Amino acid sequence: MKVLVIGSGGRCHAIVEALSRSQQAEKIYCAPGNAGIAALAECVAIKDTDVEALLSFAKSEGIGLTVVGPEASLAVGVVDRFREEGLKIFGPTQAATEIESSKDFAKRLMKKYDVPTADYATFTDFEQAMDYVRRGTLPTVLKYDGLAAGKGVVIAESMEEAEATLRDMLLDTKYGEGRVVIEEFLTGEEFSLMCFVAGNNVVAMPVAQDHKRAYDNDEGPNTGGMGAYTELPFVTEEDKSYAMTNIMQRVADAMVEEGIPFTGVLYGGLMKTPQGIKVIEFNARFGDPETEVVLPRLRSDAVDLFMAVAEGRKPYAEWSEGATLGIVLASKGYPGSYDKGYVIRGTESVDAKIYHMGTAQKNGELVTAGGRVMIVVAEAATLKEAQQKACAEVAKIECENLFHRSDIGAKAFKY
Repeated sequence: MKVLVIGSGGRCHAIVEALSRSQQAEKIYCAPGNAGIAALAECVAIKDTDVEALLSFAKSEGIGLTVVGPEASLAVGVVDRFREEGLKIFGPTQAATEIESSKDFAKRLMKKYDVPTADYATFTDFEQAMDYVRRGTLPTVLKYDGLAAGKGVVIAESMEEAEATLRDMLLDTKYGEGRVVIEEFLTGEEFSLMCFVAGNNVVAMPVAQDHKRAYDNDEGPNTGGMGAYTELPFVTEEDKSYAMTNIMQRVADAMVEEGIPFTGVLYGGLMKTPQGIKVIEFNARFGDPETEVVLPRLRSDAVDLFMAVAEGRKPYAEWSEGATLGIVLASKGYPGSYDKGYVIRGTESVDAKIYHMGTAQKNGELVTAGGRVMIVVAEAATLKEAQQKACAEVAKIECENLFHRSDIGAKAFKY
């Protein structure tokens, strides 16, 4: 079978790598792909949101299965168009993607179906939003309602910060026209529970935790994720069972009930609070960088798995024992402004998986081409061993403009 993966980052590299382990994937294409993906798949210069060009390519090449990586592709309805033309595609429809693309939609769904989450209110008017914040307690969580490339959430510690953020979101339309969801601030450990979902069928992946802050000890600005790991000692079997029954399965059933059944990956961004596990957010696709530490543990055939979901059947997923840990190497200056084009050396001597996030080939050399550049993922029997191995392998990579955290996974060792 010919397989097409839509996207270009580390998440898509991990998807391509999982598919490449299947005997059924005779040829893999990736649009647009990146320098690392090019070793496993033929990269095609089509933008991940150019639905008609992607559809035309899939039809002309006889693609048997398409797997969608980024939320931007889902939000413009790529799944709907492929299905209209009778093509098999893994991912939710544009309507089902609203569970990620609209925070307000997700909160209303959770309230209606009694899914545990933070109290909230939604506003389009700046003054009304400010009145609500003044009547509440600080810190408070302010979320832009639409997609904002992972940057539309602010935890306001002061009235001044809340006011500036609401001005950005409602008056200056920093992310576009939209609404703001204001939530109560919850405390506890966050974790990610991704599930393969096909209608009412829900199959869990190993739980993971990513590290959002740029620097060690959770300092510095929020990023797209500086590393991640599995397994989590603070998430018990009872916790997983509760989350699956009361959150993931309940939401999948709710989507069917609402006439917008979900197919693809439903990502639950959850928090273990003193009052129990609650939902922070949902995503309608594989998380990044969680995918890069979860998919290496997949022992089932990825083509079978993705095809079952695409066809609405219950998927089968088997996972390896042990732990994985991934460390992101990012360009100095990220998540702010940064320079590109720095040569990267030493990757060939790394004895671990490397997924490329923002790289390019220039004059025969690998160079930096993004904020997050690559993630090095080590697998071991224990999390401590995986951490030690990942740190040792990262040290082999030479580039004068990269930095990384050295404490990924440290939170787990407190338990």
